[in-house]
Amino acid sequence: MRHDDSLFYPLQFPLLSKCACLQKLLSSTDKNNIDDIDISGIPGGPTAFETCAKFCYGMTVTLSAYNVVATRCAAEYLGMHETVEKGNLIYKIDVFLSSSLFRSWKDSIIVLQTTKPFLPLSEDLKLVSLCIDAIATKACVDVSHVEWSYTYNKKKLAEENNGADSIKARDVPHDWWVEDLCELEIDYYKRVIMNIKTKCILGGEVIGEALKAYGYRRLSGFNKGVMEQGDLVKHKTIIETLVWLLPAEKNSVSCGFLLKLLKAVTMVNSGEVVKEQLVRRIGQQLEEASMAELLIKSHQGSETLYDVDLVQKIVMEFMRRDKNSEIEVQDDEDGFEVQEVRKLPGILSEASKLMVAKVIDSYLTEIAKDPNLPASKFIDVAESVTSIPRPAHDALYRAIDMFLKVLNITENSVFRVFFVVEFCFLIMDYKHRNIQESQREKRKECANLWIVENSR
Repeated sequence: MRHDDSLFYPLQFPLLSKCACLQKLLSSTDKNNIDDIDISGIPGGPTAFETCAKFCYGMTVTLSAYNVVATRCAAEYLGMHETVEKGNLIYKIDVFLSSSLFRSWKDSIIVLQTTKPFLPLSEDLKLVSLCIDAIATKACVDVSHVEWSYTYNKKKLAEENNGADSIKARDVPHDWWVEDLCELEIDYYKRVIMNIKTKCILGGEVIGEALKAYGYRRLSGFNKGVMEQGDLVKHKTIIETLVWLLPAEKNSVSCGFLLKLLKAVTMVNSGEVVKEQLVRRIGQQLEEASMAELLIKSHQGSETLYDVDLVQKIVMEFMRRDKNSEIEVQDDEDGFEVQEVRKLPGILSEASKLMVAKVIDSYLTEIAKDPNLPASKFIDVAESVTSIPRPAHDALYRAIDMFLKVLNITENSVFRVFFVVEFCFLIMDYKHRNIQESQREKRKECANLWIVENSR
């Protein structure tokens, strides 16, 4: 028998008695050339064939998580089914998988990784789906029943330094499995997480922690908000998959992680749909963000240093949640149809709005240093939070002062900037609806004074 450059001289009967494929090949081979049977197409190559041949001869065969898939695919190629002979190799391997390897956490992961070189056959044999289900089932087991070995690379707990007994005694964390799944390629990882989610056992926070760990492990520089050089297509696939897998529950992932994803999406030029999904999620928990996290670099070729439009959309999404809702009431007591509109208070707390206002004021100070930033964009961001009252406006003053010093803008833009400042004061005054003409004149005088002083 020949496999490329490898030659085998096995006894025919033991092989023929268990391999339907060899029986067929032998029957169709020229009787004058019966010794030359080509098996170059066998999965796993000569090593896998040798394992199958040893089984046919009754020799001891050693199977492990590393070679079981190759052997199973080779046995399928050779047709070593129960219909050929009872207790054949395929049956033995399937029993070994279900009774041993799939009961082991780490072996299940190793087996899944080894299926990739044998696609699509390993998929057709359901080896991939069986591995994924075994892994997902174990990830969803109650932590009190987790007794197998697993990797957990987070900060060591204090009791871990007190010996093995204390390590054994400590509780298993709910996200004990997230580190090990980071070893999987993104296509398999996606299927495992989807399987875990469909079981509806683990909460969104645990799934969110898993996605965060995978992003940090697989994307170099992701934790620092940058993307190092590498396979751009692969990075884009990972990032977009992580966004697609985000749990629906609010606060299942931190705002910081969402903003890192948004920065990465911008760097790999993902589509608008992905960006919009992240903008909506970030807008729901913007009060958790810091100024540094909002500094999203513009894509290459843009004139401005930061993507101000993206942040503007996030702020608008946040403010949209606070808009008063309307209820239409129909039919009065006499049966006549009427329409009544009732205004309900917004859902955002004053504390949340104040935190966002402070962050945006600091953000304005930073983007004001960009000499290429159009005045309209700076003003639009500033105006988006003017309705939020603050106890002090020092940060906004600094931002406007920085902006006006850096840019050479028109008088009309200066008046708009000063209007933002004045409106922030007036919003705290319930009488701001009755703005007097003298107040408008004072605003104009302040703007003229600033122009004169900075033109000297």
